[in-house]
Order: sequence, then C-alpha cells, then structure tokens
Amino acid sequence: MSIKFRLTIMSFLQFFVWGIWLISLGGYMFVNFGTEPNIGSKIGNTYGTMGWASLFMPALMGILADKYMRAEIVLGICHILGGLALYYASSVSNAGDMYWAIFLVSSFYMPTIALSNSVSYSLLSKNNFDIQKSFAPIRVWGTVGFIVAEWAVDLLGWTKNNNQFYFAAAAGICTGLYCFSLPHVEVNRSTEKKSFASRLGLDAFQLFKSPIMAKFFLFAMFLGAALQITNMFGNPFLGDFGKIPEYAESFAVKHSNILISLSQISETLFILAIPFVLRRFGIKQVMFISMVAWVLRFGLFGVGNPGSGLWLLLLSMIVYGMAFDFFNISGSLFVDKEAKPAIRASAQGLFMLMTNGLGAILGGLFAGKVVDYFTDANGLKNWQNIWFSFAVYAFVIAILFLIFFKYKHNPKDVASVAH
Repeated sequence: MSIKFRLTIMSFLQFFVWGIWLISLGGYMFVNFGTEPNIGSKIGNTYGTMGWASLFMPALMGILADKYMRAEIVLGICHILGGLALYYASSVSNAGDMYWAIFLVSSFYMPTIALSNSVSYSLLSKNNFDIQKSFAPIRVWGTVGFIVAEWAVDLLGWTKNNNQFYFAAAAGICTGLYCFSLPHVEVNRSTEKKSFASRLGLDAFQLFKSPIMAKFFLFAMFLGAALQITNMFGNPFLGDFGKIPEYAESFAVKHSNILISLSQISETLFILAIPFVLRRFGIKQVMFISMVAWVLRFGLFGVGNPGSGLWLLLLSMIVYGMAFDFFNISGSLFVDKEAKPAIRASAQGLFMLMTNGLGAILGGLFAGKVVDYFTDANGLKNWQNIWFSFAVYAFVIAILFLIFFKYKHNPKDVASVAH
C-alpha cells in the first residue's frame, strides 16, 4: 500500500474511535444515571475532562515522541491504553466513576490527535510529498470516520447502552496495533538544549504581551466553551422528545446520532469555502460570522422539533459547519501570521489549549449549570430556555468581539495563508 493510503486508514481510524462515544455519551449518562442529583453538571464536568487532559497530556506525549520513542509507537500505545480505559468505562455504574473513566480515556486519546498529525507530516515529508497539498485529503477521512462511527452506533441501537464502550475499546486497540505497523518515524536526537518550559510550548505565552493577541486568546477561550455544548446535550435533547407521543417514533428521536452527524458533514463542506471567504471578508469578519453562526446553532435548537420544526434542526446542523470551521481555521491562520517563526508550533498549541483546554473546561461547567437550572424537581428540562441561554451567551461574545477586537483586513496577507 502507498504511504498516503496507509495514512488515510490511520486518519479514518483515529476519529472513528472518538465518534463512537463522544456524541452519545451525554444521552447514555442521562438514561443510565439520570436519577442522580445535578446530572446536567455531572455530564458537563465529564466532558470537561477532555479539557483538563488537553492541558498537559499532549505536551508530555509530544516530548516523549520527540526525544525518547518513535512517534508511531507512542501513538499506538496511547490508543491501546485509551481502549482499555474505554473498556473500564463500560462497567461503571454512576456518574462519579464515569467522570474518572472519561478523564482516563481523554488522557490517552487527546494526545493522539496531535501525534497522528505529527506522524502524517513526518512520513509525507520523508517520502517527498508536499505536506500542504497531501495532508488535507488524508485528514478529511478522519471526519468521514467520525461520521461512520456515529451512524454505526445509531443503527446498531447502542447509543443508550454500554455496547458503545465495548465497540470503542475494540476499535481503539485495533487502531493502536495498526499504528505499530506504520513506517518508522525517526526520533529527534538533537543535542540542542531546551528548558522543560520550552518543550511544553510555554514560550508561546509571550504572545500575551501583545494586546491584540491577548484579546484573541481570551475570545478563543470563551468561544471554545461553546464547542462541546451540542456534543454534550444534543443527543439528550433530541432523546427527550421521545417522551412526547407526537414525536416518539420520529426519525430525529430514533436516529438522533445520524441527525447530529449532519453537523460533521456540513463541517467538511464549509472547509472548502474558507479560502474564498477569507479573501473576501478577512479574518476578523470570518471569526465574527462564526460567532453569529453559534447564535443560530443554539437558537435553532431552541425553536426546532422533530415534527414540523425538523427543518429548523436540519438548518442548525448545516450552520454548525460554519460555526466550527470559520473560527477554528481562521483563528489558526491568525495565530500563524502573528507569531514569530520560532514559536509558531507552540503558538498553535496555545490556541488549542485556550479552545479545547480551558475553553472546554469552562464550557462543561457553564453548560452543566444551565441545564440543572432549567431542570425541575421531576427531572423535566426546559430545553428551549437552555438553548436560548447558550444563544445569548454566544451573542454577547460576538458583540464584544466586534467592539474590542481591532484588526484591519489585508487581502494579500490572507490570500497567502489561505492557500
């Protein structure tokens, strides 16, 4: 097999493992632990473990792969340990234990995202491929893998039972073993001395000395809080419509994972539009459009239903691609442009830390409190108020961003990085 095909399989498996449980975990916890007090906060905190793990584990595994062990071996070990942690998650019987199980899963899974990219870059470069041209078609199969996993768990009827964890555990272990079969990625034996802080990417924190970068990272953190909200509560929200006879047999209730997967399909399509919109509107405007899209994402959930309002839910799924891609990719390009070459990689790590680390933690805490606040003594949730609260949050962030983030659009600069 060609190296590009082998890396495509790796990318597919990488996100297939995540797609099996990420979207359905919230619904699983509501069904199996829903009688526990403050279950909304417990679900939010459980998803927040991905943020806590992202604060330190990717950096530590990155150091291990850079200096002491081949990257494909570290990647494989992380997947296998993550698979064992998923097997443990299948046996827990309360939300407290699930928190620690998912923290363990996240501690081994979150580093694999950066490691799989690193392995791809290294092997493509080693085989004289143009990384910028070759990597995107490989990476898009990761999103395909995520979607296929969502559909598989949904169609097999495993979204509300622990079969999803057995499935994810087996997929994780198989992915790890596959990684061991990849060509060797040479360990960097450079004698250059770097401090532990430098290896962790902490040099990038000097960017906070720049007012515009400090503002950008602050907004990245607050918007990052929105990224996991529909992953946490989208499935439980649609599942609750099953309590209403009118909607109990609807497609959105019976196959909520498939409906939510349209969000990831939209994501792949909006990626194609980014070069055009960046040249036309500029990075600031594209990031602002993303924030408005988050308002629509949440607001459409608030007014939609599986019956006559199904088109509103579908529109929310379409809008997700714009909300997710426009900020993450334009933000990454902004960081790349503003950071000095010597700290660009660390700066990208800082961007991920603010969004998927601190942002995810903040989002888990905030979203869980909102769900609990709008849950009555009988456990019934006012989902409309819940989604409108999230929409108001995104709207406030968008307005503050428009007022305080001053950045002038230069079409030539954008064109050079958009390609």
